[in-house]
Amino acid sequence: MQVKLTIVALLMGIAFTSNAQNSSPDSIVQLSLDAYNNHDFELFMSYFHEDIEMFNLNECEPYTSGKEAVNALYKDYFEASPNLHSTIVNRMVFGNKVVDYEHITGARGDDAPFELIFMYEVAGDKIIRTTAIRK
Repeated sequence: MQVKLTIVALLMGIAFTSNAQNSSPDSIVQLSLDAYNNHDFELFMSYFHEDIEMFNLNECEPYTSGKEAVNALYKDYFEASPNLHSTIVNRMVFGNKVVDYEHITGARGDDAPFELIFMYEVAGDKIIRTTAIRK
């Protein structure tokens, strides 16, 4: 019985890996957003490429780059934001790019909502670049 369960789990793991590799850019971004909204930090970080770069619009240099730096940035943000939640107002997909107009509440313990546009560039099954447009 245990051998059968192990084989089924192994097969499910292989199927899961296969599906993740064939996921569309918008599904990768949505899975990342779901983890963000569920405050599942480890799962959220799993969607970022090792060479992730994060930019603000019209800036030549990223405000953070590399998964380790992004991890530190978001870890502090998640810890300071127990009620953090993002709602997608609108989403556009253009090839491997996903552009979300987001309505965010609970940032750093503040109930005041704010909006931003976040563009995600996906390579394979990982987010490799983001660009934020802030008001």
